[in-house]
Amino acid sequence: MLTYDFRLPPGPRTAEYARLAEDLGFRAVWCPEIPAFGHDIWVTLARIAEKTNRIKFGPAVLIPSYRHPMAQASAIATLEQISPGRLIVGFGTGFTGRAGMGKKALSLASMRTHIMQVKALLRGDVAEIDGGLAQILASDRWLPDRPINVPIYVAGQGPKARALAKEITDGLISLGGPAEGFETCLVSTNGTVLDDGEDVTSPRAATALKPIIALAYHHRYTTDPESVKTLPNGEAWLASVECVGENVRQTETASFVDVSNAKQMSFTGTREELRERLTQLEVRGATGIIFGTSGYDVERELRAYAEVAGLR
Repeated sequence: MLTYDFRLPPGPRTAEYARLAEDLGFRAVWCPEIPAFGHDIWVTLARIAEKTNRIKFGPAVLIPSYRHPMAQASAIATLEQISPGRLIVGFGTGFTGRAGMGKKALSLASMRTHIMQVKALLRGDVAEIDGGLAQILASDRWLPDRPINVPIYVAGQGPKARALAKEITDGLISLGGPAEGFETCLVSTNGTVLDDGEDVTSPRAATALKPIIALAYHHRYTTDPESVKTLPNGEAWLASVECVGENVRQTETASFVDVSNAKQMSFTGTREELRERLTQLEVRGATGIIFGTSGYDVERELRAYAEVAGLR
């Protein structure tokens, strides 16, 4: 049976939304690490930990280049002490978060090194980091006893990322379709729930979808620029990209985004349509779903996706 989680934007109302997610019956809430666009990830998660009682929570995903492995391990240990057994952690190479700072995604090799160092520190081992030795040395009762066993996942789409997830972590956060052979395969989605008779181009839906579809355009551009032309209004979008500098592309090209294909490009549809898609994802190997939105009317989307999942 699928588990159902929700991804929340880290901001002023995140803890409030997490309480609602808990009340609605979601298993967990996740927050992306995107410093350029929202609140600090660990401050946000600490607020969630203190404002909720049952629901699991975690970062999806941490970007290794933002933080030294010791600082990362300390943050994980601190949250585990505040709310034992509720923290879950995802790591990724940072396509979205690093793009917001004009950087390319990290290599899988560098992410592997970082994760292995963090895991060693959480076990209580001495880890070699940047030519030096590091170990958690907190006094008794300041942090949980080592080893600290927090579930760790890798987010990825390609075969190499999935192989890494299977090799060194507890499961996969799938950024594309499901993958078979994982005890835990959480499919990460983005979209909006349409009301019966509502079109993707309605003012509400279009507002919710534009940032999501824009990200899909940018992702396609980074991997195969010419393929953007096959997307709705893709040629105009591509021309606009080439006319502006890299540092402003995320914002200056938004007006060219066409949401007419949102059902095919995102997890968008009516409640019945999305329930059918959930069934198909489970058949293909998904063990859980992380519902996500753009951050527009989060409360409405929480309630709507809870209905899709049959939580209420």
